[in-house]
Formats: sequence, structure tokens, C-alpha cells
Amino acid sequence: MDNLRGALLMVLAMAGFAIEDAFVKAITARVPMGQVLVYLGAGGGLAFAMLASRAGYCWRSRAFFTPVVMLRNAGEIVGTTAFVTALTLIPLSLASALLQAMPLFVTLGAIVFMRVQVGWRRWAALAVGLIGVLIILRPGFEGFRPEALFGLLAALGLATRDLATRACPREVHPLQLSAWGFFMLVPIGAGLLALSGGAVRPSPVEGGMILGALALGMVGYYALTRAMQTGEIAFVTPFRYTRLVFGLAIGWTLFGDPLDAPMLVGAAIVVGAGLYTLIRERRLMRRPTAVPPPTAI
Repeated sequence: MDNLRGALLMVLAMAGFAIEDAFVKAITARVPMGQVLVYLGAGGGLAFAMLASRAGYCWRSRAFFTPVVMLRNAGEIVGTTAFVTALTLIPLSLASALLQAMPLFVTLGAIVFMRVQVGWRRWAALAVGLIGVLIILRPGFEGFRPEALFGLLAALGLATRDLATRACPREVHPLQLSAWGFFMLVPIGAGLLALSGGAVRPSPVEGGMILGALALGMVGYYALTRAMQTGEIAFVTPFRYTRLVFGLAIGWTLFGDPLDAPMLVGAAIVVGAGLYTLIRERRLMRRPTAVPPPTAI
């Protein structure tokens, strides 16, 4: 396994996603959010459907109606819609910081719904991470922004998507899942567009940014997939948190987002808790195989 190359690919993927977020935030300043969701859903869905067909997997499959697949699609709808909504209402840096809670929600969901047993160290890391989320949100204080809850809802929705993905039938290819997830954004976007009063004609610059967002999303997805295939998962996964660094930098330089102490401290706590759980898992995986695996981590 080439860990260095895998790490670089993961950083590239996170940079692509962060720039895609910036494009979406800039576009939704004038183009209705529902219209943007239709563009992203249709473009991404068609691209992944073509890739799935090329790989020998038909995206028109009865597996789409499998309950766990439909749950994954629901998580994709909630997560993506909530995150795009957050980008339109709150600073990019704040939305990026809240999204880092997703791995914590994945772990918590695995404990509650998949009966994964964990020890006190993992429970402590989860508790500390959730405290970090509260520090970012600041409920009950003057700096609290209720619209920031959309960022938290995005993390919950995308965590549901990831948990459901793990439970999907093995015969369902990831390219099929990606195509279905994107296509599901089209009717949601169309409904939001109807409620908002109709579509507008994007300017040439906005059209280019929409295409750029689609391209960056595809590049990010490809780089993410290659990263997980190239390096050890335990080594490569922590580099996901570079998305926060890119988000903070882009938000501060391009959008003038304020980088106040509570948000930075809370984000550091969330990232630290996530990194601890990854390091803990890696150490346990390296234990001698002659020793029976522990029932709690």
C-alpha cells in the first residue's frame, strides 16, 4: 500500500469538495437553491449512471427499492439539502466546522443501530466531540445562530447515508448508489424551486461555476475512492479533516468569514475526538492475531 500517495489523493479530494462548496455558496446568492440542487442532482446522477453502465452495472435496477438503499437515499437527500441550505444561510467556515461532526455521528449510529460494542475510551471521545459541537453552536449564548442547525442536520443526514451504505447488499455497486443518491436530489430541488417562485437564467459566469462545482465533485469522489484503494484506511482516513482547513481558509479569504475563538476551539475538539477514535482503532487492529479480538474498543 502506498500511504503517501493515498494521503495526497485524500487531500486532493477534500480540496475539491471545499472549492465545490465555495462555488455552491457563491451561486446560491442569486440562483435559487432548488435550481442548484436540480443541476447538481441531474449532472452528478447522469455522470455516475454512465460510469456504472461502463463498469457493467445497470443503474436501472430493482435493488433501488431495497429498504436499506432507500434509507441511504433519504440520508443523501437530507444531508445534501441541509448542507446546501447551510451554505446559503451561514458562513462557509461555520458550515465546514459543523460537518466535521459526521464521523462522530457515524460512530454513535453504529453503536445504537448496529450494536457495535465500544469501551469507555470511545465513549469519552464521543462525549468530548459532542461538547466541541456545542461550543461551535453556542446554544443559549449571544453568538448562537439557529440557522447553523442546518449544518448539524447535514452531518446527521450524511452519517445516516454512510451507515446505510455499509449495510447495503454487496451486489449493489457504489457507482449505482452514487447515481441514485444524486438523482434523488432532482425531485427535491424541483419542489423547492416551485415553492421559491421559479427558475432564473444563470449568467455565463454562474453557469461556469455550476459546471465547475459538478466537475470538482466528480474529481473529489474519484480521488476519495482512489485514496481508499491506494493507502491503508487507518492511515488515509484522518486526512479527511483537511476539508476543514480548506473550508476555513476559503471562507476567510473569499467570503470574509469571521474566525472567532469558540468556533476554532470547538472545531479543534471535534477533530481531535475523531482523530483519537481513528488512532485507537488502528492500534487495536495491529494487535497480534493470536490474541482474541476484544469485544470493546
